[in-house]
Amino acid sequence: MKRIITTIAVVLAALAVLGGCTKKSGDEIKLVHWTMWNEAEPQGQIISQAAEAFTKETGIKVEVNFNGRDIRKTLQPALDAGEVIDIFDEDIDRVNGSWGNYLLPLDSYITKTYSTTNGKPYNEVINQGLLILVKERGNGSVKTIPFQPFIFLTMYNKDLFDKAGITVLPKDWQGMLDACAKLKANGVAGITVDDAYMAALFGYCMVRIAGWNATRAMADNNDFSSPAVLEFGRIWENMARNGYIHPNAAGNVWPSGQINDFATGKAAMYLNGSWLPNEIKGNAPNMRWGSFAWPAMGNGDGVYANNYSAQCFAVNKNSKHPEEAFRFIVYLTTGKWDDELARESLSIPIANASKWPDDLAEAKVVMENTTMPLPWAAGMEDRTEVNAKIKDSFSKLIKGDYNAQQFADAMRK
Repeated sequence: MKRIITTIAVVLAALAVLGGCTKKSGDEIKLVHWTMWNEAEPQGQIISQAAEAFTKETGIKVEVNFNGRDIRKTLQPALDAGEVIDIFDEDIDRVNGSWGNYLLPLDSYITKTYSTTNGKPYNEVINQGLLILVKERGNGSVKTIPFQPFIFLTMYNKDLFDKAGITVLPKDWQGMLDACAKLKANGVAGITVDDAYMAALFGYCMVRIAGWNATRAMADNNDFSSPAVLEFGRIWENMARNGYIHPNAAGNVWPSGQINDFATGKAAMYLNGSWLPNEIKGNAPNMRWGSFAWPAMGNGDGVYANNYSAQCFAVNKNSKHPEEAFRFIVYLTTGKWDDELARESLSIPIANASKWPDDLAEAKVVMENTTMPLPWAAGMEDRTEVNAKIKDSFSKLIKGDYNAQQFADAMRK
């Protein structure tokens, strides 16, 4: 009898380990998750549904605190005050930078297998490029888990390209000019932009014309005396003069360009993020989406250099339940809920086995071929005065108030 009891005890203990449940009889584990999403957003809805399912499967309760973008203001005081927060999420750079002191290193967690990783270590089933990126942001340690990846690239309207007879996507600037000429002949502006993305447009062009190292130096030093700036001025003076950029672009205040120009089919291209199909799906429900890397423009870095990053989850180093918190992160970023999040928010999944939305099929190719990750706006929004100068000068350039030389002079100031 003693041997039978002992055997039963061993079996039960083994089952508990296999089930991954750390809950003890009489104990109740509750995780508190502060998220950047609002409850009504697709991302917020999926996180809420996943939390309920996780609780049913594990017995671990998850309380989701929907902060929206106000988390950028509310999280730090709450962390400093010692509020119970086990998990929080936001942009990779912001989490690793602004809240870096509260991050729990996750290196030992990511090498383990979980119920949704199909017998493989977690770090082998998610996007490797983004895993490298978060390790770099964590100074050699993985302190955040990426999700909702994005890549910045040229989004275009496939129907407008087809009607204009464009069969080859632009890979260099001559290809871009040829496409714009065909679109104009068909009564459509080639491209538009909003004030929120003018600095990103300028930054991408600088990388293509002068290379990333030179572009970074310009942004860091607020030094725009490079001949590349004048070259940029000539290119976009020509774009405006030829009617290849929508006339509203000079005065567009976000989101005017993406809604009034792009979603309505008045402009065929828009340099933006892979989140755009979700962002304007209500304005362009029938659009056939396409995307390609911003074309090469000179002797700088080519189509392999693009800004890609993600939002990320982090575990508070002061959490009393770090293992359970990480299990919930794995639950969200692999299997069913990674698929659900990608489908419902028209976004890129983080797990390698998850399905990309059809609207982002071409974005997948760009991401897979990006070998040089660029920071947001190629650094052109890191300094307020630089961002403001670009927007003011570029608006005047494409409106016709500045010629190329006047644009370069204004940027040098």
